Amino acid sequence: MGVMSTQDKGVAERLATPVQFLKGVGPDRAELLARLGVRTVRDLIFLFPRDYQDLTDVRLIRDLEPGRLVSVIGKVVDVDAKSLGWGRTMVVVLVHQGSDALRGVWFNQPFMRNKFALGQEVMFSGKAKRHDELWEMAHPRVAWLEEDESAGAGGVLPLYPLTEGLKQWHLRRLVRAALEAHGDLLEEVFPESFLESHALLPIGRALAEIHFPANKPRLEQARRRFIYQELFVLQLALALRHRIRQDRAGAPVLERTAKIDARIRRLFPFPLTAAQNAAIDEIARDLARSFPMNRLLQGDVGSGKTVVAVYAMLLAVAHGYQTVLMAPTEILARQHAATLERLLSASHVRRVLLTSALGTRRKETLEKIADGQIDLVVGTQAVVQDDVRFARLGLVVIDEQHKFSVVQRAALKRSALDPHYLVMTATPIPRTVTIANFGDLDVSTLRESPPGRQPVRTYLATPEQREKWWTFFRRKLTEGRQGYVVTPLVDDSDEIAAASLEATFEELANGPLEAFRLDLVHGRMEAAEKDRAMDAFRRGQTQVLVSTTVIEVGVDVPNATLMTIEGGERYGLAQLHQLRGRISRGTAAGFCCVFANPQTDEARQRLEAFVSTNDGFQLAEVDLALRGPGEFFGTRQHGMSPFRVADLLQDAAVLEEARADALQMVESDPGLSLPQHVRLRRMVLARYGKALDLGDVG
Repeated sequence: MGVMSTQDKGVAERLATPVQFLKGVGPDRAELLARLGVRTVRDLIFLFPRDYQDLTDVRLIRDLEPGRLVSVIGKVVDVDAKSLGWGRTMVVVLVHQGSDALRGVWFNQPFMRNKFALGQEVMFSGKAKRHDELWEMAHPRVAWLEEDESAGAGGVLPLYPLTEGLKQWHLRRLVRAALEAHGDLLEEVFPESFLESHALLPIGRALAEIHFPANKPRLEQARRRFIYQELFVLQLALALRHRIRQDRAGAPVLERTAKIDARIRRLFPFPLTAAQNAAIDEIARDLARSFPMNRLLQGDVGSGKTVVAVYAMLLAVAHGYQTVLMAPTEILARQHAATLERLLSASHVRRVLLTSALGTRRKETLEKIADGQIDLVVGTQAVVQDDVRFARLGLVVIDEQHKFSVVQRAALKRSALDPHYLVMTATPIPRTVTIANFGDLDVSTLRESPPGRQPVRTYLATPEQREKWWTFFRRKLTEGRQGYVVTPLVDDSDEIAAASLEATFEELANGPLEAFRLDLVHGRMEAAEKDRAMDAFRRGQTQVLVSTTVIEVGVDVPNATLMTIEGGERYGLAQLHQLRGRISRGTAAGFCCVFANPQTDEARQRLEAFVSTNDGFQLAEVDLALRGPGEFFGTRQHGMSPFRVADLLQDAAVLEEARADALQMVESDPGLSLPQHVRLRRMVLARYGKALDLGDVG
């Protein structure tokens, strides 16, 4: 079902025609279009505008009003470039409309001088103001009407991404030509009844209106069609992947009995929180089924995710299965191993730490894992090397899962059984990102911290406040506390104006903290050196640890309640929050001071948000708004193509609608095999089949 017809193949071939054979292109312009990712006619048709120029309000100069966004058409009568001194320039272009005049002004853009010639008919778009008895626009958008006849007609003009050698009028002509010649070939993937019930424009009309809208309402209709389609196709893919996993009855059934529950809980020297118990209940229900669990466990720093994961691993071991905990860094893997040693010291669970530093004992360790003599493996990416084999792998736990690629996660599926999967993150994920990127996973969320945890007080300090901060820092060290000093660089750099670890260590050891025991740790150190430094700090032999972000996750020293962050503007918001999480591990109050030199509004907003709240979920929403969904949380690592028009911030409501519709469709037609869904199925597989391993669909 779903094989492409001869007619569809012919259409696909015509749309795949190299763009150079389109009228008005040719080899030279085709090379320029290739820089924009446009190589075929289909690429050109789907090169959506990056913005629009609203020319529906074209005014006479005599009717201009201050501060209103309008467009004015006139003839160039004077072009002048002036030097304002100190390297500053001003280009002034005067246009006439009968006896009325308007001046366009560009500061520090001398190249604008060469874009105008006397007698040209142009259109300026912008906000006008009176200056020296004349109407003036600062940095208006310009359309040269002799070249771009579409601009003179007014309306809403598309603004495409450009590259040197291509102008807007070039792309408008080419896109219009492509639509006229090939627009009617595009297949409609939605059934007609679906279009009607969801108020979606057909593909042909939607394409015409998104490129050359008659007005703003029609543009919004067209955009909604493509926003919905992008989000719906992704949600279909995720729903199909979830369905495939549920239909794959190859996972071990790991039931939780009262006896097993009691044996596991006896190992924890503290009562679990209500949130931890709720998450354990959800995980236990998943593990008791014959198809693989795929659950995301997210929680703020210090919310107790590791305990939940340990419970799940012990449940697998209780049934005679092996389990593996994979961490992105050796420091975090060793931290997890140390935690497990403390919790399991009185148990019979056979465990091992598998990292690249294992050396000569590696072969013996691998033989024990392959023979089933090891129950629990903790490791880094070393656990997915080709020579690692498990006898009966029942559960895989992946910490900070976004730092592993899809391929690395898939590499653990080498045994006859499909193991259950629990992936964890201490970077809370906004709901829209969760739906868009983890829609095939069930989600458990820990929002509360264990009792007794104190919030961290965070300060954004100026250079003048350094001495005051170090006085406070010393007083707390004298009282018996420990602290971190975090720097963005290991070595000094000529290109980057930021504190380095080496220089900071020397300055502190010979200055503000000379009376205390300092050590340093960074990612380039040998594993044994890092272990020594971390162990000394954990035991209290070292009072201050100067480090890079290598301590960002996993380091758990309850007595460390102080943190100084140098070069705060160089860290992401999630990273800052993770660093601060290192000093919220015990019952004593934590204090974090950030020294920064923000050069951009985005950096200032990030730092202000960081000091304003300890709530990681709230910070995640701010981070999404500042950085956008493409960069947030490394979502591109999932192998997903970026959206053309959809925006997870602005289109959250459409995303929710698309998800509900996709789930309903897959529920009624699990393989998308009905005739009316064949083209949708083909689109899903073409776009996401490889990234999401959807080869079993249908």
